[in-house]
Amino acid sequence: MQWETIAAPPGLMAPRPMTVRAQSIPAHHYFPEHAHAWHQVVYAISGVLTVAVEGQSLVISPEQAVWLPTGLRHRVGSLLGAEFRSLWIADEAGRSLPPSPTVVGVSPLLRALIVEAAEIEGQSDQDGYAGRVRALILDQLRRAPPLSGALPWPRSGALGTLCEALYADPADDRGPEDWGRELGMSGRTLARRFEAELAMSLRSWRRRLRLFKAIELLGGGLGVTQVAMELGYSSTSAFIYAFRTEMGCSPQAYMRGHATESGAPALAVVGEHSS
Repeated sequence: MQWETIAAPPGLMAPRPMTVRAQSIPAHHYFPEHAHAWHQVVYAISGVLTVAVEGQSLVISPEQAVWLPTGLRHRVGSLLGAEFRSLWIADEAGRSLPPSPTVVGVSPLLRALIVEAAEIEGQSDQDGYAGRVRALILDQLRRAPPLSGALPWPRSGALGTLCEALYADPADDRGPEDWGRELGMSGRTLARRFEAELAMSLRSWRRRLRLFKAIELLGGGLGVTQVAMELGYSSTSAFIYAFRTEMGCSPQAYMRGHATESGAPALAVVGEHSS
């Protein structure tokens, strides 16, 4: 499926100290490469975003955000659609935040603050409430842990086709030889290109993708057995073992620990394609 562009917002007025913009991104749409004269936090309260910056391509979900310092050219889009929340932050307000693009963890508190800030954006702030919400967001961003578990996403067309197909059907267990035939190259060439572009093997990438999809499906209310079947595991116990090996806890324990204040579990991590 072809990707379509969305016009990047002009952002004519500098944030003082923060502006929160809410926008729905349809599936297979992206903002073309652009930059801002202020810092930005790229985040989605639901769905999955693809972010391209400084030669990296990442996929993030609602437990992750990307911090972008002033002036960095970047692209943002969504493979399946997302509720995008963009935080524009004045240079001075973001002075103590990282000097380079960083994937950070988003706690339930930070997520709730971003949702609230978007709701009250543009309203008068006579009682100072909006200012206090923004100040808390900045405090939470300073405390947010940097993450290294984002799932890399290819830039090239053939590998992009492969990864989109696996994202749509994580149970697909075809290896490099089968995929190579479909994409018009040898299995060895595909494996070499995959590792060169994504710094991991197809097997490792698929394992990380399944972990992300597991958390996404669990967050959507599916039971552990249903998730195991959706992802192509041979049994529920095999899925639980794989999940525990990667995350250090069972799927049930993970979701209990990542429940939002409303009681609904937050989506978790993945880790390019496309504000």
